[in-house]
Amino acid sequence: MENNFSLLSLFTGDWMTLLVSIVLVVFSVMSWAVIVEKIRLWRMQKNKKIVFKPANDLDAFIRPFDKNLWFLAMVAYISPFIGLFGTVWGVMDSFASIGINQSVSIGVIAPGLAVALGTTALGLIAAIPAAIAQQVFAKKADELYERLEAASKVPENKK
Repeated sequence: MENNFSLLSLFTGDWMTLLVSIVLVVFSVMSWAVIVEKIRLWRMQKNKKIVFKPANDLDAFIRPFDKNLWFLAMVAYISPFIGLFGTVWGVMDSFASIGINQSVSIGVIAPGLAVALGTTALGLIAAIPAAIAQQVFAKKADELYERLEAASKVPENKK
């Protein structure tokens, strides 16, 4: 038995499946761009190329570490719903095929269901890395803020 389904088939279906797939791929690519930028920023901070000076504004210093985390949170939250929408659309399309062909055979239903479930997979492929990265980077930024805030409150004679 041969399996002919691939994620590439999501880009050859009807216009709604195509639109959902493109949106999810764009979200995934953009979230990975944010993730790579955050990794680069944290490595620079770890290598002490970015140093906080107590005279600086702590909120302004932390801002680059928090920047675009909202986007990762948004992708993590809405991508599964967009994928689910594609799934529902594909299931409705499969039911329409049943009506048109007047047949309930697996050959009529399976292709549409495979594409429908593929949009769910794309939604999860976009959401899971974004959710993990958002949580990790938000936690790291919070810890850095707290550490720098505590260090800046140490009296001069205790340093």
